[in-house]
Amino acid sequence: MNIFELFLLAVGLSMDAFAVAICKGLALKKADGKSMALVGVWFGGFQALMPVAGYLVGVQFKEAITAVDHWIAFGLLAVIGGNMIREAVSGGEEAEDASLAPKNMLPLALATSIDALAVGVGFAFLDVNIGAAAGFIGVVTFLLSAAGVKVGGVFGAKYKNRAEIAGGVILILLGTKILLEHLGLLAF
Repeated sequence: MNIFELFLLAVGLSMDAFAVAICKGLALKKADGKSMALVGVWFGGFQALMPVAGYLVGVQFKEAITAVDHWIAFGLLAVIGGNMIREAVSGGEEAEDASLAPKNMLPLALATSIDALAVGVGFAFLDVNIGAAAGFIGVVTFLLSAAGVKVGGVFGAKYKNRAEIAGGVILILLGTKILLEHLGLLAF
C-alpha cells in the first residue's frame, strides 16, 4: 500500500468522525481551538488505536486464510463503505449534544472507529507497516475532525451526508483496487 492509497483510506475512515465533528461544531455554536483539539484527539486517537487492535487479531488468522485475504480486505471495505453510504442516504439525524465530556465522547469515538478495527484486520493480510499506517490514519482523522468542528460551527450540517457518502465510495474503491490487484487484473 503506497502513501496515496493510505491517504485515501485515512480520509475514507475519517468521514464518520468528520461528520460527527460537524454535528459537534453545530451544537457547540462556537468552535474554539480547545474544542477542536479535544474532538480531534478523541476521534484521531481511536482511529489510530483501532487498526492496531484489528491487526493484532488478524495476524492470528493470517496463515489460515492467506489464499483469500484479498477477498476479505475487499469484503470488509465494501461492507464498511456501503454502510456509510446507506446511513448517509437514510437521513437519520443524530441528536445534537454540545458536551465534550468523556461519557459523551467515548461512545462517539468508539462508534466512528469500528470501521478502522475492521480495516486493521485487513491490514494483517497486506504488506503494511501497522504503526506507521495507524499513526497516519490517526493524524488525518485528528486534522479532519478538528476541521469538522470548525465547519460545523460555520456551515452547520449541510455537508454531513455528502462527507459520509464520499467516505463510503472511497472505501469501496480501495477494496475493489485491492481485489483487482490480487486477481492480476490491475497493475499499479
